[in-house]
Amino acid sequence: MNETIRFVLASGSPRRREILTRLGCSFTVHTSNVPEDDVQGKVEDVVRTLAHRKAAEVAQSEKDAVIIAADTLVWADGQALGKPEDASDACRMLKELSGRTHEVVSGLCLVNTRTGREFTGFDRTYVHFRELSGQEIASYVETGEPMDKAGAYAIQGGAGAFVENIEGSYDNIVGFPTELFLKVLPGILEQQEETICLRSHF
Repeated sequence: MNETIRFVLASGSPRRREILTRLGCSFTVHTSNVPEDDVQGKVEDVVRTLAHRKAAEVAQSEKDAVIIAADTLVWADGQALGKPEDASDACRMLKELSGRTHEVVSGLCLVNTRTGREFTGFDRTYVHFRELSGQEIASYVETGEPMDKAGAYAIQGGAGAFVENIEGSYDNIVGFPTELFLKVLPGILEQQEETICLRSHF
């Protein structure tokens, strides 16, 4: 008897929830509590490690499910730009990104707790900001939108007007590597009878 596969998102991110919902995926949320400040190395290794940690933690208590975990970093001048500490920090980050190209790198980990299959990888998008005036930066920071965003901006929000062009996945900038997810998901579900709930697979 076929059943719809059960997905569990190991993240409280509203952006990731929105993307999975848009894909037509029925899922529950089980937020992980792994530390995120003790991983060093290349940005792609950091996001892969953190995504794997999140998935592994949630997989311990979620049986017969596919665990979905992701971690996203904004990378500029060889350093990660996380969430700003305050308005001044947000202004600093946006000044660093102004008129330049930076990277947004998202790690993805999928774990099928029924079959033991898993995948860990990453996607990278290049984002180019136009030159921003001090007033533009100050006005944007005053909206409060940057305060809970890596790199102090949301491309799907007011900062969309700052972006001249991107190379790669748009969703990856928002916080979830959709194209990579859709590419590797069939392999995670292989040898399993459940049907896939994603619209793009109908």
